[in-house]
Amino acid sequence: MLKLALRAKLGSSNQQVAIESITDGIIKLDGGSYRIILHSSSINFELKSEEEQDALIDIFEGFLNSIGFNIQFLVRTREVYMDGYLDNLDLKINNEQSSIYKVQLKNYRKFVSSLITSNKILNRHFFIVIPLDITSKQDIESIKDQLSLRADIVSKNIARLGISSRQLSSIEAIDLFYSFYSPERSKLQPISEQAMKVMNSEFITRG
Repeated sequence: MLKLALRAKLGSSNQQVAIESITDGIIKLDGGSYRIILHSSSINFELKSEEEQDALIDIFEGFLNSIGFNIQFLVRTREVYMDGYLDNLDLKINNEQSSIYKVQLKNYRKFVSSLITSNKILNRHFFIVIPLDITSKQDIESIKDQLSLRADIVSKNIARLGISSRQLSSIEAIDLFYSFYSPERSKLQPISEQAMKVMNSEFITRG
């Protein structure tokens, strides 16, 4: 089990986030509130017919009216760092034995390079934040069960819209916050590398 325990004073950014810990994808906020985050797929509403759009609106309205708790929808647009992709293409070009395929790979590499020189490559992600505010002392298993039930309700309802979802892991949740508070660094140094350093630091405990 991976647990990220943040110290009380880690600088202004961490104080603004107000996260006490992240365990098994469950975010504990200062004050005892809990959150889990679902990563969802999307649908192209504009390409639907008028009848399909009306049906989707009705389903979504029914979903919002049926749940007994608040949820938050989050859209995160991030710039894709392409240097690693280009390095991988260079490796494939060097290892390719066929002269025909080598030329094709070089042309494709040139195309991608020119594309990212004049344009930013953006990736859009959609999230649903599910809260749980505790009014009395409860053990973590009870909290997990309640959040799991809420996640199941949300997942089943948005599935009727043709949208799939899954819960973020601890590392994925950390990566999401990391991208907000260190957007440039998160592009140059992905969380997978950063996590290895963090797991060897005093902020990670295992239980």
